Amino acid sequence: MIRCGLAALVLLCAGCSGGNDKSGERAPPEVGFVVVHPTSVPLTTELSGRTAAFAVSEVRPQVSGVIRARLFAEGSVVHAGQTLYQIDPSLYRANVAQAQANLSSAQANAEAARTRAARYRPLAEMEAVSRQDYTDAASQARQSAAAVQQNRAQLQTAQINLRYTRVPAPISGRIGRSLFTQGALVTANQADPLTVIQQLDPIYVDMQQSSSQLLALRRALGAPGSAVPTSAPVQLKLEDGSDYGLTGTVEFAETMVDQSTGTVTLRARFPNPQGLLLPGMFVRAIFAQSVAANAFLVPQAAVSRDPRGNATVLVVGRDNKIVQRQVVAERAIGPNWVVTAGLADGDRVVVEGTSRVRPGQSVRPVPAGSPQRLGGGNGAGGGGRGQGGQGGQQGGGARSGGR
Repeated sequence: MIRCGLAALVLLCAGCSGGNDKSGERAPPEVGFVVVHPTSVPLTTELSGRTAAFAVSEVRPQVSGVIRARLFAEGSVVHAGQTLYQIDPSLYRANVAQAQANLSSAQANAEAARTRAARYRPLAEMEAVSRQDYTDAASQARQSAAAVQQNRAQLQTAQINLRYTRVPAPISGRIGRSLFTQGALVTANQADPLTVIQQLDPIYVDMQQSSSQLLALRRALGAPGSAVPTSAPVQLKLEDGSDYGLTGTVEFAETMVDQSTGTVTLRARFPNPQGLLLPGMFVRAIFAQSVAANAFLVPQAAVSRDPRGNATVLVVGRDNKIVQRQVVAERAIGPNWVVTAGLADGDRVVVEGTSRVRPGQSVRPVPAGSPQRLGGGNGAGGGGRGQGGQGGQQGGGARSGGR
């Protein structure tokens, strides 16, 4: 009986072993793929910059004199034409009065000379007086008329200087502190300003971009079908990392490179109604300088790098075999790489299970994110996309690890 039992056990083990050999043929591994299609992708750029006032005016006197009064509050908002300082006008009023008197005298002399010339004209024709006397009278009349014009110009100059004793605000904006007080002597064309006015709404942001980046951008724009220019709005991040709620626009780019830094200055214009942005603040600007035409957005998990740094992806080719493609992926946007070369419309790019397959290997492709097949794993993981190698639910739960 014992021998019979042992014989039956040996036969049973042999039967089990034969069954395992038949089912031990491993099924192709399962990979998740996404189908890629070309699209237009804005290529964003993030540059550092500093804010600058939209307009700056250094207020200086245009006539000399003693400041009698300061007519503004330091740090307040002033408007164009508003009187800021009053310079003693006594001397300039006297100059106006003198110029008016000179003009009146010149006008009287001109009237007398014109009348004399008019009287000499018929007498000269009758030869009652010599023609030389008439010529001298006519010349004197013209000189007197010219003297009237000269004195009228001097009167206008005196009136302008009198008006300049009121120092107005050239522009509207926020005024700074006063550098001269009441009673100070100021002179025309002095080097030091009386005060400074800055217009802060709108406000400029001057950004610095390296000349190499700008050169690459222009080459990309010059290549047919690769990129096209765009005028996307500019987003702004403040010094504390928060977003500035309002958007701006790029005004222009400098036409020369700074020799000391190797950068080109770009200027953007932003609204600043609340006065949150002040001149000299450090900010970061984010905007799209171009749009990549016919680019592919590929999940970052699908892109790997070879020892030379070239970007590669795995594609499910004909007969469900893995094909390795070298692609051009120079920048990332969010969770995706922007692939500009190496892929075709409709390619199935492997994004799940990439670490478990190699080029030329047959696979069972399924759309990425589809439910894991249960109970399909045999031995070292079966058809699961995870790296756990346990098959079934455990392999499915490690999908992200299989990338």
